[in-house]
Amino acid sequence: IRSLIGMVLQDSWLFSDTISNNIRYGNLDADDSEITDAARQVYADNFIRQSSDGYESVLNEDTDNISHGQKQLLTIARTILSKKEILILDEATSSVDTRTEKLIQKAMDKLMEGKTSFIIAHRLSTIRNADRIIVIENGEIIEQGTHEELLALKGYYYNTLNAQLKESL
Repeated sequence: IRSLIGMVLQDSWLFSDTISNNIRYGNLDADDSEITDAARQVYADNFIRQSSDGYESVLNEDTDNISHGQKQLLTIARTILSKKEILILDEATSSVDTRTEKLIQKAMDKLMEGKTSFIIAHRLSTIRNADRIIVIENGEIIEQGTHEELLALKGYYYNTLNAQLKESL
């Protein structure tokens, strides 16, 4: 079953290697055009091409020569390349600014097309389009439904979403 699952985690993990090879890790048989296509799908191609050596730019050992959002986009591109049927997205947008979050959200929407996805998120904008949202507090399910159904309940989800919207203003 593990071979069917792809993950994008809060802490992205990249290697001291080229950008191209970091994406290729999702599918070691991928050619350069497949890598470029995956990067384009997640809106990473532009920043990659602006790097000193493009796709052959080497990420340093701590991968601190690119932003956290750029790291996330590369891990999403890697996951797209892996063509997994089940996805686990764990707080993939938690440590990025609002502008980058919107890019990552668009990339994740592309990634999730036609797949079973489990999304763990505190930023509710990440899960708005989910078929089913399960709200858990202290290990217990306290609400569940679609975005619209949970808003109509005017409970925990509704209050949390409104608080997050006020914070972003």
